Amino acid sequence: MKVTVVGAGNVGATCADVLAYREIANEVVLVDIKEGFAEGKALDIWQKSPINLYDTRTVGVTNDYTRTANSDVVVITSGLPRKPGMTRDDLISTNAGIVRSVTENVIKHSPEAIIIVVSNPLDVMTYAAHITSKLPRTKVIGMAGILDTARYRAFLAEELNVSPKDIQAVLMGGHGDTMVPLPRYTTVGGIPVTELIDPAKLDAIVDRTKNGGGELVKLMGTSAWYAPGSAAAQMVEAIVRDQKRVFPVCIKLEGEYGITGTYLGVPVVLGKNGVERVIELQLNEDEMALLKASEKAVREVMDVLDNMPANA
Repeated sequence: MKVTVVGAGNVGATCADVLAYREIANEVVLVDIKEGFAEGKALDIWQKSPINLYDTRTVGVTNDYTRTANSDVVVITSGLPRKPGMTRDDLISTNAGIVRSVTENVIKHSPEAIIIVVSNPLDVMTYAAHITSKLPRTKVIGMAGILDTARYRAFLAEELNVSPKDIQAVLMGGHGDTMVPLPRYTTVGGIPVTELIDPAKLDAIVDRTKNGGGELVKLMGTSAWYAPGSAAAQMVEAIVRDQKRVFPVCIKLEGEYGITGTYLGVPVVLGKNGVERVIELQLNEDEMALLKASEKAVREVMDVLDNMPANA
């Protein structure tokens, strides 16, 4: 199996490192536009293979997509990271152009690849990659829900003083402030989280999760990378190993939850064909209202992309 990661920055390099360390693919190709950058990162990852005992071959190239030919999965992390005071939506114009160009090159050399988008604003960049690739919606998906649920679960584990391994959760909607955490579907070792935590504390954790990315930007001056890179690698693993994992991912909805044409995070079964099926939860009235509000926010940014000169 061959996996390409486009963008050798912090997120892309972390993703490639996890893929190599866990031996998820035979070969991982890192691509970047900065001369020597991907080559250096890939070489560094390869040189620790005797230390950490793995044999996945990592290769780096500068803007040479011929080396990515016949990739089974391609992860797109390219684009500008957020800076303090910058919203994800501020990135749309520049990053949409980057994602379109990358997608065209990817499809040219790996027409059967499954594409995972990590670039921000996530939901709209998934849209840009999907319409550019002309692939089925099940093969162009966005990584957001795994990262968001990881943050949510980590905060809960800290508050409850339990292992994060025992916490399961579902989040839906857009990646960002309008995401929809679902405490009703959150469990700790099978126990509903609502039985273990004060409602006010749970609400505070939900709010912290919604602003999880922004919290890290304020602390570090740039976007996170360890958790996002690892989350993307987990999606790759589910596909490459046909694990049929149930994850929240961003996908174009076609009638599910009464929504058509908007790219939102929803729970799916992830396997060798990409999204094997979309899971429709029985949301209550309040949950559905939050999802519709998230849809509206994402749709507004999709409209911005649609109305940009390049799309006129």
